[in-house]
Amino acid sequence: MKRVIVEYAKLTKDILDLLIDKYPDGYDYSDIISFKNAKGETVKAVEVQTEDTIYLVKISSKLEQAMEDYVDDEDSFDDNDDFDVNDLEG
Repeated sequence: MKRVIVEYAKLTKDILDLLIDKYPDGYDYSDIISFKNAKGETVKAVEVQTEDTIYLVKISSKLEQAMEDYVDDEDSFDDNDDFDVNDLEG
């Protein structure tokens, strides 16, 4: 199974749908995964997955706001059409 790290700026509607489905009331401290990236920096993320991919979505205040805004008005979300999974694999 492929693991992909996704930043707020690279979110798509599909990934946001996965986040909302898994964390309808928001994520909790126990949902957060910490790991070191290739640069040795600690990264905190929440995990969602499809049949073939595990997405580790980096946590930030912008992520929380995007999830709230998306729930309130799904049509206003500007889907990131240039999202390329291959650019984010790590």
